[in-house]
Amino acid sequence: MDDTSEIDTPGAVAGTDPEPIPFNRPSIVGREVELMHQAITQGHTSAEGPFSARASEILRAATGAQEVLLTTSCTAALEMSALLLDIEPGDTVVVPSFGFVTTALAFVRQGARILFCDIEADTLGLDPRHLAELMDDTVRAVVPIHYSGVGCDLDGISEVLRAWPRAELVEDNAHGLYGSYRGTPLGSRGRFSTLSFHETKNFICGEGGALLVNDPADVDRAHVVYQKGTDRTAFLLGQVDKYSWQDTGSSFGLSDVLAAYLTAQLERRDWILDRRRHVFDRYLERLGDRAEELGYQLPVVPDDRGPAYHMFHVLLPDRARRDHVLEQMHVQGVNSTFHYVPLHSSPHGRRVAARSVECPVTDDVSGRLLRLPFFNDLTDDDLDRAVDAFLRAAAGR
Repeated sequence: MDDTSEIDTPGAVAGTDPEPIPFNRPSIVGREVELMHQAITQGHTSAEGPFSARASEILRAATGAQEVLLTTSCTAALEMSALLLDIEPGDTVVVPSFGFVTTALAFVRQGARILFCDIEADTLGLDPRHLAELMDDTVRAVVPIHYSGVGCDLDGISEVLRAWPRAELVEDNAHGLYGSYRGTPLGSRGRFSTLSFHETKNFICGEGGALLVNDPADVDRAHVVYQKGTDRTAFLLGQVDKYSWQDTGSSFGLSDVLAAYLTAQLERRDWILDRRRHVFDRYLERLGDRAEELGYQLPVVPDDRGPAYHMFHVLLPDRARRDHVLEQMHVQGVNSTFHYVPLHSSPHGRRVAARSVECPVTDDVSGRLLRLPFFNDLTDDDLDRAVDAFLRAAAGR
């Protein structure tokens, strides 16, 4: 799920005013330049080079996946999952209305209609109770999003799916690499799961993603789809004497130059996670004392979830207050932002919907949610300045 609306804002301003704090700033954390130079000079810059293999192995170890295929984006990985599930016209796919457009679009491209599901008010993950109301025998896939890197109720969703054996679980884990749900890695429960390495995510390479294949029975066909519909992987392994067109596929592979960038980021995974945990915890500590007084809500992380620390959001009392706080923070040089506009009420969402649905929690949350600046290089001074700007705006000053 690639949220390209999360764009960095311009930097310094003239005069004595402090430099604006961007919402996001991609950072170099280790050997990115060195490894990219190696990828270029060793002569394999296309997909499936040595750095792709190294990054995939790190991700397999982290998630327990049977196979990890690096893709040009999380969107491409979702499109691969739609192909591998043989989604076609007449099928429906359930996605949360509170999510990025490509979570739905990947399946619409295969001819599916979409059932938009509401979210839970605490974790902002897909609501199993609403899912149970939506399910019918046309549903081929359910695609929850682990919003902000906090796992949704996977056990509740799986319980609903037990009654519908044609429906497969596909985890959109764009936010949640290295997060966990009841002791298991996010991305390990779905038949397929997807990751994002867009510049706004925790681990980045500019643009990139990955498909996690969790069922061994899907591995061979996943390679065919990945290899433009050919059995080239089997040929390279010596399993066939030539390769030819076998299935539907496309050009999904990530350049090895970008895989080198990603490898350097994954090498520093402990530092990145520790740094983002620090930012999250400092926001929580600084904002906790004023929440009841000023009427805002802080993120909820259930005790059985290990967060991936992708972002920090606050829920204001209503849309008018949220918009006022956003405006006033920008005046103070702190670039906060809102997030998803509900998909179920969007113009194309209405056109591709299997049927009309109500998603009241999504409507409410979308109008009240504000995201504070969150990135690896956010200093404590800038973080405190962001908090102070938020508190002044929330207090009406």
